[in-house]
Amino acid sequence: MLSWTLVFLVVAVIAAVFGFGGIAASAAGIAQILFFIFLVLFVVSLVMGATRRGL
Repeated sequence: MLSWTLVFLVVAVIAAVFGFGGIAASAAGIAQILFFIFLVLFVVSLVMGATRRGL
């Protein structure tokens, strides 16, 4: 999922360089949403791993 975030971030930067503001804003928004979903899933997996080991 983090790789998709990076893809959308690169698309947003390239679109911004070429002057496509709407596409850049959309791609940046998607990248931001995917990044936060990745963070939530990462924290959940850390908590689940810690409870499974009994820490």
